[in-house]
Amino acid sequence: ARVLEVAKRLSLQAARGETVEEEGCERHREPLKVFCKDDGAFICVICRESRAHRSHTMLPVRDAVQEYKGKIQAHLQALKEDRDKLLGFREAEMRRSW
Repeated sequence: ARVLEVAKRLSLQAARGETVEEEGCERHREPLKVFCKDDGAFICVICRESRAHRSHTMLPVRDAVQEYKGKIQAHLQALKEDRDKLLGFREAEMRRSW
């Protein structure tokens, strides 16, 4: 959800012609280069070494984006198929009621 939220915000900024700034760590002011899978959050390399994240599963940001992009696209496809089925049912029901 957080990956999707960031992606939406960045694409909206790009669509408006706004400059897309790379977000940084609020605590360390470092670029967010790592994705903590356990917490579902982007973190900086300093946070990665902290006790809070040391034992967590990590991915580079690019890998996390690709992984979640694939999952999001699969869910989106399933939702589109469900929508098409529902629209078909609605159309059939409207024909039947006429």
